[in-house]
Amino acid sequence: MASLGIYEKATPKNISWQERLQFAKNLGFDFIEMSIDETDDRLARLDWTKEEQLDLLVNMHTIELPILSICLSAHRRFPLGSQDENLRNEALEIMQKAVNLASILGVRVIQLAGYDVYYEEKSELTRQLFIENLKKCVAMAQEKAVMLSIEIMDDPFMSSIEKFMEIKKDISSPYLQVYPDVGNLSAWQENNPSAELEIGIQHITNVHLKDTLAVTDDFPGKFKEVPFGEGCVDFDGLLKKLKALNYNGPFVVEMWSETSENPQQEIEQAKEFILPKLRKVGF
Repeated sequence: MASLGIYEKATPKNISWQERLQFAKNLGFDFIEMSIDETDDRLARLDWTKEEQLDLLVNMHTIELPILSICLSAHRRFPLGSQDENLRNEALEIMQKAVNLASILGVRVIQLAGYDVYYEEKSELTRQLFIENLKKCVAMAQEKAVMLSIEIMDDPFMSSIEKFMEIKKDISSPYLQVYPDVGNLSAWQENNPSAELEIGIQHITNVHLKDTLAVTDDFPGKFKEVPFGEGCVDFDGLLKKLKALNYNGPFVVEMWSETSENPQQEIEQAKEFILPKLRKVGF
C-alpha cells in the first residue's frame, strides 16, 4: 500500500512543528513533506541547532508521523546554474546543509526544483553549469545515503521526464532520480503523461498529486492553486497507469492552503477527491 503525505504549505503556516505533525496525523496522512524554499525563515531551518533538530525528532517519534521528504526550492533564489559564481557557491552550501539535515531527521528524499536558473536568462551555459553542480550535489547526497529527486516543473527546462533522462545520461548515480508531478506533466501540451511515466518508472521516487490548467498558445498555464477536479489532469488514467507499472512509492498531496481561512476544510475536500481514485485502482 503506497503511503500518502501532505505538503507542508497545505498546513497552517504559523504553528509549531508539534502542532503541524499532529494536524497531519489527525487528517489521516502518513507523513509530511517539509518545505525549504527561498524565504529567509525557511532557509533558517538549514542552520537549526542540535536542540532544535532533536525537538523535531522527538515530536516525530512521539506523534508517530515522519517527515519523509524535503521540497528544496531554495535553488530558485540561489540557482545551481547561475552565471554568478557567488550564487552557485551559495547553492552548493545550501545543498550540503540540506543533505546533512535530511540525514539527521531520517528524510529519505530531497526533491530538487528542475530549474537551471529561475530569475536569470537561460542559456547553454546555465544548463552546463547546472549539470556540473548537480554532479557535486549528487556526490554530497550519496555520501549520506540521501536520495536526490528532480521534480518535473512548471518550466521548459525540466518539463518532462524525457528531459530528466537526458541529464540522467550524464549522471548515472543511483542517488539521482525523478519526482514527477502529475499536474506539471499534464499541463505541457507536448507531453503524453502516461508515456512519460512509463519512460521514467525505474527512476520515480515520489509522485506529487495536484491539478493544473494546461499551457496553450495564448495562456501560460496555471501550475498552482487549481482545485482538484477543475484542471486538465486525468487522475483516473494516470493513477491506473502507475498501478500497472507497479509503482508503490509515496504520493504527496501538493497544496498551498497555509494562509487560507480554513486549511483543514480545503485539505479534506482534496482528500475526498483523491482518495477514492487511489482506492479504485488499488493503492
